[in-house]
Amino acid sequence: MFRRREAVPFAFVAEADRFRSNVTPPPRQRATAAQLAARSLVGLTVLAGLAGSLILGLPALAPADDPSHTQQTEAAHRP
Repeated sequence: MFRRREAVPFAFVAEADRFRSNVTPPPRQRATAAQLAARSLVGLTVLAGLAGSLILGLPALAPADDPSHTQQTEAAHRP
């Protein structure tokens, strides 16, 4: 590998923070009605999925007070 003999000026990197452009970016395009409807439909679908998983998951996380769910061994019933 060979080394460069000339120094590489990095002053332009330091000046990059101070540089202000006089070119304004183009204005953002407004979303159409179809795009807004699609975004809201996706949002509602995600929200409904979270609510459904919460509704279906909460009974599974509840403590079991039902005596049919207790474990009993046969050794406990024998004298």
